[in-house]
Amino acid sequence: MVARSQDKVFLVTGGASGIGKATAVLFAREGAKVVIADVSQEGGQQTVQEIIQMGGKATFVPTDVSKAHEVEVMINRAIEVYGRLDFALNNAGIGHKTSLTHEIPEEMWEQVISVNLKGIWLCMKYELPQMMKQGSGVIVNMSSIGGLIGGPGLAAYGASKGGINQLTKVTALEYAKFGIRVNAVCPSVTMTPLTEGSVRDSPETFKDMIDNQPLGRLAKPEEIASVVFWLCSDKSSYVNGVCLPVDGGFTIA
Repeated sequence: MVARSQDKVFLVTGGASGIGKATAVLFAREGAKVVIADVSQEGGQQTVQEIIQMGGKATFVPTDVSKAHEVEVMINRAIEVYGRLDFALNNAGIGHKTSLTHEIPEEMWEQVISVNLKGIWLCMKYELPQMMKQGSGVIVNMSSIGGLIGGPGLAAYGASKGGINQLTKVTALEYAKFGIRVNAVCPSVTMTPLTEGSVRDSPETFKDMIDNQPLGRLAKPEEIASVVFWLCSDKSSYVNGVCLPVDGGFTIA
């Protein structure tokens, strides 16, 4: 696979935990040099240290993806350290408290859209010019099944993820001629630290989640990471503009 080359560089936002961390570790294990970005400096540095301890190469850049200057610094830092950018997982995102649409506070709406949707646009805004210079690159945007189906109480989150899917499709069409592929993954609920906290707080809700899953369990971060890796590899060289459900069959159930 392409990521085995020691010359390849992988960038992941939201790499301090969960899916982002699992994907960073996988790419490092496969030989890529990894740039980890996150608002959590402690978590981001921990991911870097884990990769270094396993013999990989990684660097951390503190980044709030909703701020253009910080995203630009992130990309410049990646190029400064490793000289190129081959793969990017734009993964940083947030959720919000369940609320009816008319009860969502304006500030909450703006925060979710700013991080989830604007953040991915900003990442691509600065990733794409570097990939164009190279004549190659793969971008994977982290969406959700919430961008494919309705989730009552999650209007802001669903709007942001639906927007990511459309942004992915448009960008894939625009940049294919430059040798750049752009896809999105749409996971169902995944057993991340955030989910584990919810499980502890509400065992009944967790039981409902499991009951609604055709495979009878939630996804593991490593399972989502493996799909991202495949999308970045030569094995998926003709896959472009796809918003791929990774949900154990949830959206068709």
